[in-house]
Amino acid sequence: MIEKPLVILFILVTCFFLFELNPIDIHIQDIFYNFESKSWLLDKNEAIPKLVFYDGIKKVFIIFTVSLLVTLIFFRHKLIVTKYKKGLLIVLLSCIAVPLFIGFLKGITNVPCPKNIERYGGNYPYVTVLTKYPATFQQVSKIRCYPAGHASGGFALMSLFFLFSTRNKKKIALISAISIGWVVGGYKMIIGDHFFSHTLVTMIISWLVILFVVKLVGKLNLEPINTKRLSNKRIQR
Repeated sequence: MIEKPLVILFILVTCFFLFELNPIDIHIQDIFYNFESKSWLLDKNEAIPKLVFYDGIKKVFIIFTVSLLVTLIFFRHKLIVTKYKKGLLIVLLSCIAVPLFIGFLKGITNVPCPKNIERYGGNYPYVTVLTKYPATFQQVSKIRCYPAGHASGGFALMSLFFLFSTRNKKKIALISAISIGWVVGGYKMIIGDHFFSHTLVTMIISWLVILFVVKLVGKLNLEPINTKRLSNKRIQR
C-alpha cells in the first residue's frame, strides 16, 4: 500500500486539510514554548545540538549524496555497483530531487515559522497555506518555512527502501530514514523553527517524490547484472 502513489496522495491531502482547518499545530507547539520566559525548550544557538542536528547532519547528507554520485560515475563497473545500480540511482536522484522540490514549495507557500508569529514573540500573524495575511500587515518579502526543508534530507533517505530486496532490510531502511527525518524535524520544532505539520507534510511529499523517481528509473529498464555470469566472463578472459 505504501508504494501506491494515489494512496499516499490521499493521505497527504487528508493531513494537509486536517492541519489547515484545525489549530493542532498551535496546541503542539505550545508544549515547546515557555510563555513566562518567552523562550523555546532549546536555544537554537546551543553549540552541540546545533552541530549534531543541523550543521553536522547536513554535511553528512551532502557527503553521502556526493559519494553516491562519485560511485555511480567512477566505479560503475565494479561488481557490487552494477548489482545495485538501479537502487543506487533511485537513492541518488531522491537525495537530489526531494530537497529541491521541498525547497521549491517553501519558496511559494509564504508561511511563517513558529518563532516568527506574535504568539511566540515574533511580529507575524499566524497564517497557514490557505489563509491570507491581514490587510493591515505589511510584509517586506516572502517567508520560507513550509514545508520543513531541513528534515527533507533525512526523509529522502527513505529511498533506501528500494535499494534492498529482502522485506526485513527494506523495513529497517525505511524506519531508520523516518527516524532521522523526525529527529531533525523534532529538533527544529523545539527551537521554534517549524510546526509539527511542516515536518509531517514534508515526510509524505518526500515519499511521493521518491515513488516518482522509482517510476522514472523503472522506465530506464536498468536490470541488475547477473553476478555469476559476470564472474564466468572474467574467468574466461
